[in-house]
Amino acid sequence: MSLQEILKQRWYLYQFSNDAIFEKLEAGTEKFYVGFDPTADSLHMGNFIGFMTAVQLMLRGNKYYALVWGATGMVGDPGWKDSERSFLDEVTLQHNVASIQSQISSILKRLEIQTGKKLQFEMVNNLDFYEGVSYLDFLREIGKYHTVNQMISKDTVKKRIEDPDKSISYTEFSYMILQGFDYYYLHKNYGVNLQMWWQDQWGNLVTGIELIRKKLEHETYVFTWPLITDAQGKKFWKSEWNALFLDKNKTSPYTLYQYFINADDTDIERYLKLLTLLSDEDIVSILQLHSKSPELREWQKKLAFEVVQMIHGKEDAVLCQKITEFLFWEWEKLELLRNLSESEFTLFQKEIGGCRYNGQEIFPLFVEAWLEWSNSTARQSFQNKGLFLNEVLIEDAKIDVKNILEKEWFLLLRRGKKQYRIVR
Repeated sequence: MSLQEILKQRWYLYQFSNDAIFEKLEAGTEKFYVGFDPTADSLHMGNFIGFMTAVQLMLRGNKYYALVWGATGMVGDPGWKDSERSFLDEVTLQHNVASIQSQISSILKRLEIQTGKKLQFEMVNNLDFYEGVSYLDFLREIGKYHTVNQMISKDTVKKRIEDPDKSISYTEFSYMILQGFDYYYLHKNYGVNLQMWWQDQWGNLVTGIELIRKKLEHETYVFTWPLITDAQGKKFWKSEWNALFLDKNKTSPYTLYQYFINADDTDIERYLKLLTLLSDEDIVSILQLHSKSPELREWQKKLAFEVVQMIHGKEDAVLCQKITEFLFWEWEKLELLRNLSESEFTLFQKEIGGCRYNGQEIFPLFVEAWLEWSNSTARQSFQNKGLFLNEVLIEDAKIDVKNILEKEWFLLLRRGKKQYRIVR
């Protein structure tokens, strides 16, 4: 298939300004960019979809300019928000920019190893574009090419203007001019000819094309990918309740893995195409395997593993797989724990939960590990034959825990059939 067909088939393409760009991208000599807003110090899964679109273009040899909006991040994109964003201080913005750049670079370097291909990319911060540019110079050189009539016709602005209960400040109103200047600057100084972003940013994207055409009489291009929602209509977006960050300190690899393990069957084919580099043949094979035994959730397992592997690396993906099998599938649990490295064991305990052994008796130990509310509820569970230690039913309330720890360096607590905690 052509690159344009691949982008459509894998859900990366929603609309475009001119299909001539695809022939240029097919040749593998184009330069393009995608921008990221540093409102946080990590990208999220919504950003990752755009990131994967960029990967598809890089795999053809095109060069990616990963733009972080250090300047426009100080202003705020009106987007589809109902109210103005709060401004971040300069120190926070600088931290966020550096964190996002590091995150993008590490994932791309990991994908180079995974694909065996050199991916051309460069980090840029649009704060650098405005160095030495005065406000009056900007109005003379850039502002005069934008009409207010044109600006208020953009859907994102119109929504805020027409609603009597909302408003838009001049600061946010000027955002599209700044974004247009970004494209102009990248085109003039780096030879960038394509900008990509979400479908709801179409108005801001074409502002850049129009500015370049008016000032330089050059033809440039934009295309968007669609807003992606799950089976419940929720989108991968930072401000939504189901936000999934790419920073493991904000969203652990295991949490990310579990999100996709629990994905609805109706979402899986689309997610496999959007969020992985699996070939169409591999995806068809996985779908066929899943259709024969859907209860094994082969779609979800493969999807979860691939996503975590790309974002955090194979070691974390394997560990998430082990934790999931430990909790939800038949497995020799004690043997698995014994074979973990020190770092793996620490992550296991962090995700599964537990505590340290400080000489507690058995009931207080279940309470401290958050498997019981109190000693009395623990005793009741004991009487109902619901407490287990190292997968053995506890039949003696005065069991010598210290004696067991002389043989094992950990304890596996279980309440009922599936509630586990690990004690060190």
